[in-house]
Amino acid sequence: MTEQHLDDFEGVKAALPDDEMLYDLAELYKIFGDTTRIKLLYILFEGEMCVQHMAELLSVSQSAVSHQLRILKGSRLVRYRREGKTVYYSLADDHVRQIIECGTEHINE
Repeated sequence: MTEQHLDDFEGVKAALPDDEMLYDLAELYKIFGDTTRIKLLYILFEGEMCVQHMAELLSVSQSAVSHQLRILKGSRLVRYRREGKTVYYSLADDHVRQIIECGTEHINE
């Protein structure tokens, strides 16, 4: 390896994130590997919504929606608030929208 290539190699090696961060990033992107979860995120683009209404929109059971929302909540992609017995979900922050929009833009190129 020439000295220039060695410098480039060491620079690339130093720029690589650590394994724990790469693992966490890979786990985050796995969450987007389910169409029901993607649909739920698209629904939440419009604002907060309760499980019952999301289930009706997707024509699936409330249990199925709750299961997917639990996964999204565990990945900090959605948040919730309780009003009496009803739980309302919303996107955790605008980064979630940006991730989806960036992916959509990429596949539409």
